[in-house]
Amino acid sequence: MKDLINTLYRNHSLIYKALLFVTTTVLIVYLFPKSGKFRYSFEKGKPWQSENLLAPFNFAIKKSDAEINKEREAIMAQSLLYFDVDEAVKMKAIASYNEKFSSVFPDSLAQPELKRLRQSGQSILEVLYKFGILSETYNFEPDRVVELLNNNVIAQRTAYNKLIAQNKVKRTIENQLIEKELIAHTVSFTSLFFDVITPNVTYNKSFTEKALQSELNKISYTRGSVEKGTLIISKGEVVEGDKFQKLKSLQSEYESQVWSKSNYNWVLFAYTLLVALALLMLLLFLRKYRLEVFENNTKVTFIFFNVLLMVFITTMVVNYNSEYLYVAPLCILPLVLKAFFDARLGMFTHVITVLLLGSIVPNSYEYMFLQIIAGIVTILTVSELYKRANLFVSVGQITLIYIVAYFAFFVIQEGSIEAIKLKTFLLFILCGLATLFVQPLIYAYEKLFGLVSDVSLLELSDTNTKLLKELANTAPGTFHHSLNVANLAEASANEIGANAMLVRVGALYHDIGKMRISNYFTENQTTGINPHDELSPTESAKIIRDHVIDGVEIAKKYNLPDRVIDFIRTHHGTSLVYYFYSKAKAVDLEVDKSSFQYPGPKPFSKETAILMMCDSVEAASKSLKDPTSTKIDNFVENIIDKQIEQGQFLNANITFKEIQSIKKILKHKLANIYHLRIEYPE
Repeated sequence: MKDLINTLYRNHSLIYKALLFVTTTVLIVYLFPKSGKFRYSFEKGKPWQSENLLAPFNFAIKKSDAEINKEREAIMAQSLLYFDVDEAVKMKAIASYNEKFSSVFPDSLAQPELKRLRQSGQSILEVLYKFGILSETYNFEPDRVVELLNNNVIAQRTAYNKLIAQNKVKRTIENQLIEKELIAHTVSFTSLFFDVITPNVTYNKSFTEKALQSELNKISYTRGSVEKGTLIISKGEVVEGDKFQKLKSLQSEYESQVWSKSNYNWVLFAYTLLVALALLMLLLFLRKYRLEVFENNTKVTFIFFNVLLMVFITTMVVNYNSEYLYVAPLCILPLVLKAFFDARLGMFTHVITVLLLGSIVPNSYEYMFLQIIAGIVTILTVSELYKRANLFVSVGQITLIYIVAYFAFFVIQEGSIEAIKLKTFLLFILCGLATLFVQPLIYAYEKLFGLVSDVSLLELSDTNTKLLKELANTAPGTFHHSLNVANLAEASANEIGANAMLVRVGALYHDIGKMRISNYFTENQTTGINPHDELSPTESAKIIRDHVIDGVEIAKKYNLPDRVIDFIRTHHGTSLVYYFYSKAKAVDLEVDKSSFQYPGPKPFSKETAILMMCDSVEAASKSLKDPTSTKIDNFVENIIDKQIEQGQFLNANITFKEIQSIKKILKHKLANIYHLRIEYPE
């Protein structure tokens, strides 16, 4: 049992990666649609490239969206409108008319005339209420058929324009009075009618919509069927018309019914295999080419999390509406990974993610081509992400590539640009705008995963930060030395293509440990008094060596990133405090060498190796007397060659050619610092 626990402990990192691998695979497969994929690829208007296709089973031919929409529009245009009519209102109006008639027309009129006027008014009321008066005006076509409901029972059918709107009541009355030759009584009748007339017809929206929906539900989404064994299309035939619709119907049948019912488990297993293979390739790439990333579980988790996030966003868009597929900002992935790691890792991960998504998106070849091309452009164009203008320019270039590539695909598929949709180009623009979200996302990742990007490095390089201000006040000589080293290291990094921003920040903070007892370091001694004169060589060496450990403690106190702390740990490697070692050896030949040796570790990257060289050269250059070009050249060569002999760069991925380039830069920079000029004759 104890052996098992020890074995698990020793291999805990690999066990964690295995669990991460399995978890990510399961989550991605869970997000994927659980349907099969039609094995054939076809495009409308293009020849059928595969063998003759026979129907593998009976299936219905589905109508196209255009056909269904046309049927829907026809039904909606011809659908009935339902209005409620209140007959009680009509009866009340007639009763009120009879009651008020006498008060409007005086008894002085002859009896026959009064009778004629009363009957005329009643006939006008019958005209007004024949179909009814609308309670409000609606924006319907005049010839739309209307069903009038009385207590939910159909009373009569008419056209919408037969119903009288309130603003047309007066005109109707006037027309009837003219027709009945009662112009002289217009004012009286109008006054009377407006006292008694009340609208009695209201639109029954609920009933109308239910009736419409009932008609729409009767639409058949299929037209005919194809029997098993029937030839659907022959090789070389153009995919169009009825053949295209049959292929679409067969594809839909494959992806919905057949796979989900009979082969669900096999489909699930196949998706799991594909996802596992893709993620395994990513892990193998990290182990082979990015071992330092592979060994860091936090970084591996970060990479897998980003892959999962992109899959999640894309599948959500596909499930909602695949028309908006290109809104998903997939180029955020290479941007983020390049910001925290490097371009090669970002590109490889991007390609793996695109391959994963290619199995679930429509038009997979087009999608993968566009996304891989956009990813390449992202990697090639985005540099110095901390400069906001660079990000905007790069996003503009990425959007342009999307548009150009999509335009080319569309023309190839359609043969013209007549049917091209500007909406798709708008989606690419929205995708570009969404890509700008990478800046706050990088900040969030720094806090969540403890990583550091060039944006944070730029902030740390500001000499007005609290820690660097304290260094400048406490140890001004060390601060000046750090600035000089930073300039030398940045120039060297630029020369060999290393991360110049990272090495500059590392140089600025590499000696912060000297703040604890700054007067024990020569660059800070201004009074001419050296406290080491009162100490033994071993005690002095311990103080000098401890500035590395003190620096690490101070850096952690101020929450400096681990990538910066690495420079503090490694800037002396495992070298000797040679001055005090020689002093001790002059007294005792059997002195313990380890007491004068820095704890290490040795530099393990190009950037940390650059800092070791620049730090040693800059510090030792203060001892040069009457410097000349030859002296400086020999001086730089001796210091760096000695570090190579001690094996200080064995763990760093730096070549001899790059070391020679760094030597060249250091010689040139030191010559400028000492203002070397040719000697003029007297």
